[in-house]
Amino acid sequence: MIRIAIIGDIGSGKSYISKLFGFPVFNADLEVKKIYKNNKRCFLKLNRKLPKYILTFPIKKEELLKAIIKNKQNIFKINNIVHPEVRLKLKKFLKKNKSKLAVILDIPLLLENKINHKKDILIFVDSKKKQVNKRLKKRPNFNMRILKQLKSLQLPLEIKRKKANFIIKNNFKRFSIMKDVKLVKKIILK
Repeated sequence: MIRIAIIGDIGSGKSYISKLFGFPVFNADLEVKKIYKNNKRCFLKLNRKLPKYILTFPIKKEELLKAIIKNKQNIFKINNIVHPEVRLKLKKFLKKNKSKLAVILDIPLLLENKINHKKDILIFVDSKKKQVNKRLKKRPNFNMRILKQLKSLQLPLEIKRKKANFIIKNNFKRFSIMKDVKLVKKIILK
């Protein structure tokens, strides 16, 4: 099984491009949402660590945001509880799809958390900052302080770009993106 990891900036279109390859996709952000919605054990751990903020189950995004805004160290407390759960889900995903030709890993902190393997194919999604910012501002619960804190957890984009095997320019136009995806897919599957 070929592991293809999609990396890039927050809001660059990684999840969209992940789907275009036509392989099973592990989307870490979606898995985190499911954990917040369904994992009572995770809620209890977060409630113990952040009792002033994490009050209700399912966990509300607003509660998490308040905790992060109040103290930027809280993001590490949250990650220390949630990331092991995501890793378990990734392990199950890989086991379930081990007979597939390839899988796509859409994991924002893949390199930072050393989840990647040496043989993984890294694809960097390159988007213009202006377009990314425009898209981010449309997101519900958009908060520039939290965005900066999340970016501070990530490797600089230049390092990610240098580590990538391929770069796909995302101009947010499906036709040109599909051409790039098909070309990269063809090269990978040779």
